[in-house]
Amino acid sequence: MARKQNDDLLIEDELTAAFLSDDALSSNNPLAPASADNNWDDSEEEFPGQLAVDVYETADKLVIKARTAGVNKEELDVSISDGILTISGTLNSGDDTDAINWHIQECYWGEFSRTLALPVSVKEDEVEAVLKDGVLTIRFNKIRQEQAKKIQIQ
Repeated sequence: MARKQNDDLLIEDELTAAFLSDDALSSNNPLAPASADNNWDDSEEEFPGQLAVDVYETADKLVIKARTAGVNKEELDVSISDGILTISGTLNSGDDTDAINWHIQECYWGEFSRTLALPVSVKEDEVEAVLKDGVLTIRFNKIRQEQAKKIQIQ
């Protein structure tokens, strides 16, 4: 099945299909959605998988963690520009070219990417990125914001 750009949003027919049995989706059923056929359109351009992240602050750091098990650091690309962080890479499944019949295929393999706007100002040139035990951890030093000053109205 091709990954679509709005993969995280189920369209109405997909939502209906998620709750109906195969019999309910048959073309003989008048209640079946109009487009309920099992012929997925694989001709659409594939989009990379989206990497899940955790983002939190400490007193002086902004920390981003991403589970990247199975990805070599040579296959990761991390960049930042104007407060926008991008993490991308490729997750290889190994050699499964001899597979003739898949029974279950739940793992995502292939390109992934995640772009996010950082929630606080950071020193982009003071960053530490570590890949350990399948977790990518990126730590930025935060820029201290001055407290707002009270202005006396005269």
